[in-house]
Amino acid sequence: MKNKLVASLLAIFLGGFGIHKFYLGRTGQGIFMLLFAWTGIPEIIGIIQGVLMLVMTQRDFDRKYN
Repeated sequence: MKNKLVASLLAIFLGGFGIHKFYLGRTGQGIFMLLFAWTGIPEIIGIIQGVLMLVMTQRDFDRKYN
């Protein structure tokens, strides 16, 4: 079971490297974000995804990631 808070914090603080994607088991997406980390775009995407995960209900999070 993946923790919603951990995934959100990883996305906000380390999202530029795709660490939250690796944590959630989405390795392909994590590698893609890691390859483009030098552009800064994954960092913006990571922050947005982190905030979206924080406001997501636990039930929705479990349905999508667990």
